[in-house]
Amino acid sequence: MPYVNIRIAGTLTREQKARIAEEITDTLERIALKPRSYTYIAFDELSDENWAIAGKLLDEE
Repeated sequence: MPYVNIRIAGTLTREQKARIAEEITDTLERIALKPRSYTYIAFDELSDENWAIAGKLLDEE
């Protein structure tokens, strides 16, 4: 059973999440031959204060 966890700084709209989930599920079904019904996808949206790049929190930029 595939489990995909997407962590992203900021937020996505419901429509964006639906499209991403559909495309990832399609890819796993097509390439890895995994059944759609067994594919789980979780979205973790992190606020900019909880994400850092190059030693700087994103809310500092």
